[in-house]
Amino acid sequence: MSVQFLRWFLAILLTLTALPASAQSLEDLARQFPDGSFSDRAQTVAAIAAIGDSRAVPLLEALAAGDLNVVEPTGQIVTLSGRGDPLEATDAITGAPLGEIAKSAVERIRVNNSLRRAVRTAIGQLTLMSPNANTRMTAARAMFQAGDPDNVELLDEAIAQEQNPAVLQVMAEARAVAILRSDAEPAAFAEAVDTIAARGDRQALGILQAALSSADADVTPTIERGIADIQSRLALLDVGQNVWYGISLGAVLLLAAIGLAITFGVMGVINMAHGEMVMLGAYTTFLVQNFIRASFPDLFDWSLAFALPAAFLVTGLIGVAIERGIIRFLYGRPLETLLATWGLSLIIQQSVRTIFGASNREVGNPGWMSGSFDFYGIAITWNRFFIVIFALIVFAALLLVLKRTALGLQMRAVTQNRRMASSMGIRTPWVDAMTFGLGSGIAGLAGVALSQIDNVSPNLGQGYIIDSFMVVVFGGVGNLWGTLVGALTLGVLNKFLEPYAGAVLAKILLLVFIILFIQKRPRGLFAQKGRAVEA
Repeated sequence: MSVQFLRWFLAILLTLTALPASAQSLEDLARQFPDGSFSDRAQTVAAIAAIGDSRAVPLLEALAAGDLNVVEPTGQIVTLSGRGDPLEATDAITGAPLGEIAKSAVERIRVNNSLRRAVRTAIGQLTLMSPNANTRMTAARAMFQAGDPDNVELLDEAIAQEQNPAVLQVMAEARAVAILRSDAEPAAFAEAVDTIAARGDRQALGILQAALSSADADVTPTIERGIADIQSRLALLDVGQNVWYGISLGAVLLLAAIGLAITFGVMGVINMAHGEMVMLGAYTTFLVQNFIRASFPDLFDWSLAFALPAAFLVTGLIGVAIERGIIRFLYGRPLETLLATWGLSLIIQQSVRTIFGASNREVGNPGWMSGSFDFYGIAITWNRFFIVIFALIVFAALLLVLKRTALGLQMRAVTQNRRMASSMGIRTPWVDAMTFGLGSGIAGLAGVALSQIDNVSPNLGQGYIIDSFMVVVFGGVGNLWGTLVGALTLGVLNKFLEPYAGAVLAKILLLVFIILFIQKRPRGLFAQKGRAVEA
């Protein structure tokens, strides 16, 4: 006679001996909890499960947690909340507030481990047979976590009736875990191992490793085979996860470097203040979010839609001012340009530190960028996912500007042969100013994206300026496709090196790789073409 059958039998016997079946409501049974022993309470729990009242689930959960109390004068079953004395009382069945009640007027209903197991079984019975698929799924997942051998028969009954494939799969996995923790026959044990091995995640690996530690010699090879299968799958998933991390890092590098690529390509200026444009874009996002929080809190999820054009305009105008005020006097003098922009970067950093302080500033994630999702076993966070999409959109938009607009045509002409472009009537100073402004504006957009995954501080841009130059040099100066390929390549390589070499040594190895690479291809992967370039 199974334990489950015995519980049901006792519940029926209790019902028949106490009151007529028609009179045994949930309220009547709940009032029996304070009386008798733990075994009597287990019988009451089984009787509650037998009547199938959905209100019983929170009641039984409160019982298992030790939160049920009885009001001694009335016998009412309540839960308590708050601190001190008196406490706020709530009806445990209806959820109706009952007002304040003194501690001395209630007594806690005690539970032990045996009673908790009975409660878990009863909750499983109530929820596994629910008409709602989500409720059944939740119950099956809870039983998977519990892995109680006493649930096998209950799960068999539920599996026989289940029509939803997803719920059926979780029920089968819950049954397999329960069997692995029982004294099942070798054939059933082997079937359970196959079921868990097919799940293939780290939790399944932990379950099989735990089963291996206490398994008999005749089933040990079966478990070891399942463990080996899971480890092989996890190794492939680790590769896929590293590829995704590399792509997401590559997208960040692309956003940070793409503005530098067109500035460096058209003007030949080594702009050490480019990272500060990224930082200013992040601080613009911070200011926009603060304004929206204070004035229009309902629009917070749309805050990035306002921050993107604001960051582009702010950093773009600052870029034009830098070009007109400093850079245009230093063309043809790369060392002076480098020193001037480096000094400018220090000035901007200190100015931001003076205005906003040196500590990190909080920039929130909109609701649609929070959390993560699973893609065939690879964990993908929504903020990284949308940054990858955003980086590709910016890249495509910049390609359209270069290929389909008059400004783009003039920029390409100046890149290929500045003197010839000037002779053809192109105002090269105006093109330089617009190019520097466009590159700085795109850096501001990068700052908006980085504010969602990194700390917003005066030093934000410094962490990306060296990486941006590596991407530009590796991909080919002034070539957008080279920047895209270079960013993704360096991002993926970096993420594959980090687990073995560490973050710092991985960057050093990448730098060595780029130095060796440019010895063979000084103009990068995709060399810019043109008479002036090739001269």
